[in-house]
Amino acid sequence: MYRAIRPLLFCLDPERIHHMTLQALQAVHQSGLCRLIPQPQPCQQRTVMGLNFPNPVGLAAGMDKNGAYIDALANLGFGFIEVGTITPRPQPGNPRPRLFRLPQATGIINRFGFNNDGVEALIENVKNSTYDGILGINIGKNFDTPIERAVDDYLICLRQVYVHASYVAVNISSPNTKNLRQLQDREALAGLLAALKQEQTRLSDTHGKYVPIALKIAPDLSAEQVIEIADLLLTHSIDAVIATNTTLSREGVKGLPNAEEAGGLSGSPVRLQSTVVIRQLSQALGREIPIIGVGGILQGKDASEKIEAGASLVQVYSGLVYRGPALIREICKALG
Repeated sequence: MYRAIRPLLFCLDPERIHHMTLQALQAVHQSGLCRLIPQPQPCQQRTVMGLNFPNPVGLAAGMDKNGAYIDALANLGFGFIEVGTITPRPQPGNPRPRLFRLPQATGIINRFGFNNDGVEALIENVKNSTYDGILGINIGKNFDTPIERAVDDYLICLRQVYVHASYVAVNISSPNTKNLRQLQDREALAGLLAALKQEQTRLSDTHGKYVPIALKIAPDLSAEQVIEIADLLLTHSIDAVIATNTTLSREGVKGLPNAEEAGGLSGSPVRLQSTVVIRQLSQALGREIPIIGVGGILQGKDASEKIEAGASLVQVYSGLVYRGPALIREICKALG
């Protein structure tokens, strides 16, 4: 059915359709018609970060920034859901238009800029949800927080979401917040990871609950940078790494409509580079730290590629836009 209506949806503004689709899913959920949504076949359960995942296919951050549609999205058969990116204070993000399709390349460019209602609003939405599956909460910094004070924003968010999350994802790799990717540099990242780990230990003692931390990195890293990051992840005992975010590269899409729009490119054009980073991380980390693979998964074999490169789990977002919920079932079938 999604394949039939997609041409109509793609005639309309992408951001408007994004919200309309989520609202439609919410209506289906509230009506009880969600029982009619086909579910993935039983898939091998996996234990990652000490958490038991019913299947290895997750929803990447960005689809539900404020955690307002968790229950509706859960009906699609995900093994886990990640919401956010959330910041300490509400912010509108970058001016519209800020979302662009590249259908010839099954790609998407966005420059949202962490538009969200703030961490307190997300927590209220999570509290109101009945979802009892694995929930990741993705955290970032406000656009107007100086990069030198970025650690403060991450610690504020970590403290507030800690008891509500199955794991916390730390986003230092969005290309749409000025200077954010500087946090991937060795000195800055070492300071951030040390502060997060210290706070995680304190919160674990306070709440009697250990909540894993995953770091989300960019695809636009050299092999040397990936090895540096892997070394820091091991040094600070970070629980997982998410590879990767969107790319600034326009390789493979040059000359296409919308290709020169500013922002991060996702979908098929980032698939190979994401897989390269996963393979480099896997070689550097061994089996010490698990990898969540994301980037350009448009079919089952793309997910298998990520797993073969060293990922333990996968996430989708752009693929869901192009393929609909059938993609989740196809991946589960491919991964068994």
